[in-house]
Amino acid sequence: MFDPGQVRSALARRASSEDIVVPRWERPDWFATLPLAGLEEDQVWREYVVDRLPKMSQDATTIANYAFTEMLNNAIDHSGADEVAIGLWSGAFEVRFETRDWGAGALPHVQERLGLEDLYDALGELVKGKTTTDPSRHTGEGIFFTSKAVDVFTLESGGLRWTVDNLRDDQAVGGSEITHGTRVRWEIDPAGTRTLSEVFHAYYTDDDYRFDRTKTVVHLFGIGVRFISRSEAKRLMRGLERFREVELDFTGVEDVGQGFVDEVFRVWPRDHPETVLTPTGMNGPVEFMVRRGLPTPSPGDRRID
Repeated sequence: MFDPGQVRSALARRASSEDIVVPRWERPDWFATLPLAGLEEDQVWREYVVDRLPKMSQDATTIANYAFTEMLNNAIDHSGADEVAIGLWSGAFEVRFETRDWGAGALPHVQERLGLEDLYDALGELVKGKTTTDPSRHTGEGIFFTSKAVDVFTLESGGLRWTVDNLRDDQAVGGSEITHGTRVRWEIDPAGTRTLSEVFHAYYTDDDYRFDRTKTVVHLFGIGVRFISRSEAKRLMRGLERFREVELDFTGVEDVGQGFVDEVFRVWPRDHPETVLTPTGMNGPVEFMVRRGLPTPSPGDRRID
């Protein structure tokens, strides 16, 4: 696993000798354990957090507010825990947050409620977006957009760690010591200029501001760098009909099989003609197999770009 935020951390270590010997996620500047019963995320932000932040740009403050309230609300509404632990690290080069509960666990909860095969399937659904176990109260957008808005985002649950590094435009999955409950960590540059509206607009496709576009990183859906079977393809494509535009990022994938390609680029588009698929990040062998497996387009057919 890479070290999230390595560049900014190096700068911060120059500013404080203590950071050289103190691990990144120890000694928070503020920490509290709060009962979840009756807790309101916006109230916690106003009463405990906002006055402890360093000087931040308005854009960074808006994103920090959004991420904090979304992740705390997830713990309130979904964890089934009695309490949540909250940590804040306030520095000149980065501001870091953590929420930790000892409830059902985000990934086991999604797996159970959606009837998925394993925790990797559950993670895959979170990566796609629009995944919720309570559609009457949630849109399933909170984790997805938080992971895109902050600089580095990490969710740990069920022994897995999912990291989204927006500074490097990279994602990774690894092991975690968090086997019970959920821990979410994220960090942001206090002088950042990324805006929340830019994050949203990257995944909206019309003037009605509907979340209709997503990007799926193929290598997160399997073990290794080879995707051969139709079952792997079905796992990758499940639920993507919720979107009108889907980018399939093949970065890091070395080989794909004929059955996988046929399922993704012929069978699935035939059954879901309103969704446009765009493969990106393909190496030579993968692009050859994908192009070879594409159906012959008919006039006006824009299902696959």
